[in-house]
Amino acid sequence: MLARVTSGSAYLREKLAAAGVTPRTIGHPEDLAELPFTTKEELRETGMLRYAAVTPDRIVRVHSSSGTTGRRTICAYTARDVDDWADMQARCYRYAGLTADDRIQVAVGYGLWTAGIGFQTGAERLGAMAVPTGPGNTELQLEMLRELRSTALSATASYLLLLAELVEKRGLRPELALRVAITGGERWGEATRARIESLLGIETFDLYGLTELWGPGTGAECSRHDGIHVWSDHYHVEIIDPETLEPVPPGVAGEIVVTTLNKEATPLIRYRTRDLSYRYPDPCPCGSPYPRIGRIQGRSDDQVKVRGVIFVPMQVDTVLADLPGAGPEFQAHIDRDANGRDSLTIRVEATGEPGLGEVLERRLRDRIGLRVDLDLLEPGTLPRSEGKTRRVFDHRDL
Repeated sequence: MLARVTSGSAYLREKLAAAGVTPRTIGHPEDLAELPFTTKEELRETGMLRYAAVTPDRIVRVHSSSGTTGRRTICAYTARDVDDWADMQARCYRYAGLTADDRIQVAVGYGLWTAGIGFQTGAERLGAMAVPTGPGNTELQLEMLRELRSTALSATASYLLLLAELVEKRGLRPELALRVAITGGERWGEATRARIESLLGIETFDLYGLTELWGPGTGAECSRHDGIHVWSDHYHVEIIDPETLEPVPPGVAGEIVVTTLNKEATPLIRYRTRDLSYRYPDPCPCGSPYPRIGRIQGRSDDQVKVRGVIFVPMQVDTVLADLPGAGPEFQAHIDRDANGRDSLTIRVEATGEPGLGEVLERRLRDRIGLRVDLDLLEPGTLPRSEGKTRRVFDHRDL
């Protein structure tokens, strides 16, 4: 891989030479640490064509990131890249128990974003019926679910929750043939999973993927729902401490770093995804040959400090999942008073059960490590999103 990409990309050749590394330097697995890291900022600043490891005539498609955390990252694809990606997404569907007999409704974004076309081509590679409804237009989604008897639905967890609550409100569940939902594109917790599954009577599967790493479909849960299998025949995963950049042992959370093995147009060498997870030390009892990482806990660049304590949204997810009466939807608001003291307010949808507020406030304080102000809201109060849901609002003037 190194020989191929350095011969094709002047930028990567210069980058490795500056680090004192050549393809012949890497002869053993432990030599991987000799390779320099690659960052999202680097991809953005370099530009697609300068970074690409193939000539422009071999590029058949481009995609870009959603731009959630800043300027869009544009990535190129060769015909083989597109083909490999379809195979990986089809593999995800198989891990979710889907076959050519299924009808997969794709309710995510098309265009430059990778989600829609990734889910669709994977369904076609599987041999299933693809129903490309795209994002939003909730009435159309419900119409197609009923008329075409879609058995699987691909959407963000936020949009799945919106649809599930609407199905419940209108009493539509008996009219649906839906049995599986496949979701990705944002971090979501077990409380959200439980809510969606209970309202729709389905099984949900979490996927891994990012635009730089083809797109959605580069990893998936199996039926055990204990970690995400990553496709190690296409890319290598490391977990590092985001501060020291040193590897961490299995079971310890850190930042996911990926190196692609056969990606042609936009290869990645020790790419810092900023996603936080951990490696499982043992093979999955399901018998899969592919290693597992934990479900995404957040992003290293999403962590915020409040009164010297690191806060990540996943901490709230964990508490809500274990507390009946508390809904999955929440917002975290961080403020700073005139004296420079920070405060954290958690807004949570919850039922009016007696004592719920006190229990929730105590558990949040114990889990996060600092006192929080709690704002309990009626179910359905917080906005539902057709795309990625924003959880943290930092109002401080930093």
